Amino acid sequence: MKAYRLVPAIAMIAAACGGGDAPPADSSDTTPPVATPAGPVAPSGPLTVPEWYAVDHDARTVSLTLTAGATPDNNYWNFNGFTSGQLAITAPPGHPVSIDLVNEDPNMPHSVGISAELSNFATPPAPTPVFAGAITENAQSMIDATMPGETETITFVADAAGNYTIVCYIPGHTTTGMWLFFDVSADAEAGVRGL
Repeated sequence: MKAYRLVPAIAMIAAACGGGDAPPADSSDTTPPVATPAGPVAPSGPLTVPEWYAVDHDARTVSLTLTAGATPDNNYWNFNGFTSGQLAITAPPGHPVSIDLVNEDPNMPHSVGISAELSNFATPPAPTPVFAGAITENAQSMIDATMPGETETITFVADAAGNYTIVCYIPGHTTTGMWLFFDVSADAEAGVRGL
């Protein structure tokens, strides 16, 4: 009998302690809501032209040298020492772009390609380049991609203005940050932001 008397008492105590609707928000609270970022943000600032970037406005060409493993940072998984979208490389639309991928990583193969992926690098983006020819051969292969000490060149026409990324398609490399922004500027800008 005592057990039956405790059940209503416990229910009354629980109801008195809460469990109902939340109290109305204090209208004097001026704390702004926390926004969830939509993805990485490209660097801003002036365009510069480093020694590894060349644009010929008369010939309408762009040439880049991207060195994988340029520094030991990020386990050599970087392009010219930069990772995780720290650089935004910009090319004018309609220009043929030539990228020399130089692999100075002492241990790992790397690749390069222009991807439409802008935010999810937890898995390698599909090896489908945005522009025809904008990907190295065997881009996902641990034995046939651009090996240590090798150089591979890709050439493509940046024929659609927009925001893209330069990625290494070897599994796991984008996850650790081996990607940069690549923009094709409708304003015909050329150069690099983030240096």
